[in-house]
Amino acid sequence: MKISCQIGKPEKIKTDALVLFAPQEQKLPRDLIPVDRATRGQISKLLKSGDFSGKEGESAVSYPDGRIPAQRILLAGLGKISEVNLETCRYSAGKALCRARDLGARECHLLLPEIPAGVGSGPIAQALIEGGLLALYQYEEYKTEKSKKQIQKITLLARSETERRLINSTITKIQIIIESVNFARDLVNGPGNKVTPEFLAGEARRLAREERLKLKIFGPAEIKKMGMGGLSAVSVGSTRNLPRFLVIEYPGKGRTGRKPVALVGKGITFDSGGISIKPANGMEEMKTDMAGAAAVLGTLRAAARLKLSPRIVGFIPATENMPSGSAYRPGDVLRPYSGPTVEVISTDAEGRLILADALAYACKKYRPEAIIDLATLTGACIIALGREASGLLGNDPKLIKKIIQAGEESGERVWQLPLWKEYGEAIKSNVADIKNSGNREAGTITGGMFLKHYVGDTPWAHLDIAGTAHEEKGRRYFGKGATGVGIRLLIKLLQDW
Repeated sequence: MKISCQIGKPEKIKTDALVLFAPQEQKLPRDLIPVDRATRGQISKLLKSGDFSGKEGESAVSYPDGRIPAQRILLAGLGKISEVNLETCRYSAGKALCRARDLGARECHLLLPEIPAGVGSGPIAQALIEGGLLALYQYEEYKTEKSKKQIQKITLLARSETERRLINSTITKIQIIIESVNFARDLVNGPGNKVTPEFLAGEARRLAREERLKLKIFGPAEIKKMGMGGLSAVSVGSTRNLPRFLVIEYPGKGRTGRKPVALVGKGITFDSGGISIKPANGMEEMKTDMAGAAAVLGTLRAAARLKLSPRIVGFIPATENMPSGSAYRPGDVLRPYSGPTVEVISTDAEGRLILADALAYACKKYRPEAIIDLATLTGACIIALGREASGLLGNDPKLIKKIIQAGEESGERVWQLPLWKEYGEAIKSNVADIKNSGNREAGTITGGMFLKHYVGDTPWAHLDIAGTAHEEKGRRYFGKGATGVGIRLLIKLLQDW
């Protein structure tokens, strides 16, 4: 899709859809007055009639009938003016552009809204593009009939040459980030018979080749020889799609030899639950259990194309979790790469087992400046936080604070949960050092307590994205399916590292 910015009076622009933003109030915004006059009060009539109230996400369409060059005016609501922020802009732009697409528009022009003081035109433009591109995403690889309605060009309308230059300087960066998010969404939306551990390894190979990244791929024999007891155990139930352990490195800019930022992504390409098998209802969505791995690949893709400063190393333990005669069992005792031995209580608590190996390996072999893992780890996180925020746990207050700030600015919000030592009592084992599942209480926290054993003193944060990685009904500027969560947050964090 082509995205650009130009200076232009909206009432003079020839376009399929002219998108104008208005808050939830009766007074006509001053930047819409010229269009209202040129159309003989069409916008004022919409406001006065009650057909459009300006509620967040609401839209209304008006046809100028030749009074201005635009074929249609699409009025998009921002909500109450006192509550308007960048997330509002993302949502409103996403809803408006989807409606324009459904009406058959192939080209749209957006006039930047005037929102409360303190927010510059650059961030507003970025939010509009983010919301639009995220909302317009469609996964149609297996559709026999593809959607014929597609927006091909989006143009932002600036009010001055300075504003135009500022916005144009950020457009390429925004597109890289959202294209990387949508790359991850394609992986997560892909069916389990396509997106296997070997398929993820192939995507890593392609990414490494295109972006000149370093890549190591370890197969089943190497994983076992390295002593990765968690990944080896989880993988043995699948005799067809064998495990891979991926280490992919972006060297960063500047001095060499510096410590990296380590990113670890859970890569369960299909999770049946193993011997502790899941209920059949909804199991088809367990193809999404590799959303953490997809986020790591997407972040590395964006970081390389943006030429970010930090050195970044991604670690992806990838496997299926399947039941079979060779599968690991409840009651088994495992030895991860390093750290405590583990009694298996539930084979459906497999994500923490493969993450334990990857976290320990990353800390021991690379001694990172900080380590962040992303995982669809616990259904308990959905119960605790719903789908509006990812769970955040960690051992370093400074890192936690940075992630919270990056989450607020990127629109990928997080909420910190405690890791008090008392929670560790729930995962003490009678036959091993710890067990992989406690009781039903504080499930997200005990999952974090388990992972904490494998990072030592390394500054570490865990993002439980179980509730935010996938949309069942569609929310905000996401339709049904994968969201690519984590990438926008991590890129913001790494840009400010």
